[in-house]
Amino acid sequence: MHYEGNIIRPPSEANSILLQVTVGCSRNKCTFCGTYMGERFKIKSEKIIRDDIEFAADHCRRQRRVFLCDGDALIIPQKRLVGILAAIRKKLPWVTRVGAYANAKSLGMKSLAELEVLRSHGLGILYMGLETGDDVTLKKINKGATAETMIRMGKKAREAGFKLSVTVLLGIAGRERSLVHATETGRVLSAIDPEYVGALSLMLIPGTLLCQDYEKGAFTLIEPEETLAELREMIAATHLSRGLFHANHASNYLPIRARLPRDREATLTLIDDALAGKVALKPEYLRAL
Repeated sequence: MHYEGNIIRPPSEANSILLQVTVGCSRNKCTFCGTYMGERFKIKSEKIIRDDIEFAADHCRRQRRVFLCDGDALIIPQKRLVGILAAIRKKLPWVTRVGAYANAKSLGMKSLAELEVLRSHGLGILYMGLETGDDVTLKKINKGATAETMIRMGKKAREAGFKLSVTVLLGIAGRERSLVHATETGRVLSAIDPEYVGALSLMLIPGTLLCQDYEKGAFTLIEPEETLAELREMIAATHLSRGLFHANHASNYLPIRARLPRDREATLTLIDDALAGKVALKPEYLRAL
């Protein structure tokens, strides 16, 4: 397989065939993200992509899922993306699902009908980075979309028939707006009503604008107990019809996997016990991105 630059994928795609169709991220301006610093976004050549699909056909016959890397595969022009999905279906007939990252920009560039076509060609799940539902924080981190835009794009993806996994970032609002971030994020998640929510905890990456703000004293990194309190408020404010709320990423202090609304009260009790010192938190040296 041909890989170029940093390759990232959601934790749930760990066993998938990682097919890199783009390099980098078309936006690459979020203040907290250092994944593609200095890397210019591009769509890989048709030959490289088709050669990688042929390689997967010969060497990846046990893997039943494909993930389209990197950070912005959905922005590929419709005709090309349909062709890639058609090639996957033809050459890898045992694959049951294809996944990709999606952002507000790329979802906005595709009509509902175009998204439905992608769904019919095997693209089954989209991963959208919300980070926060607080408009003030969204602007500060240069996310490029408002909370209402995120809601519209998330609903659009769901209407097109995709499973949707939404990522939120604990601590991204700092101490001053922690509670607002938690409750507004719960509001936005409730409006989108995705199948999956993944909560990560902020880890500052050297060289990013947010890390520079921290070093200058312009951003306050909240403590582990404050992160847990923020998570508690977020879960309390999140009302899903039948969604999984995960906070078991390597960056998190307390692993949580809750089916909402069924597990809400038990999860809030677990967090309360952790805040009271009855449940041990993950030590800092074991956390990772």
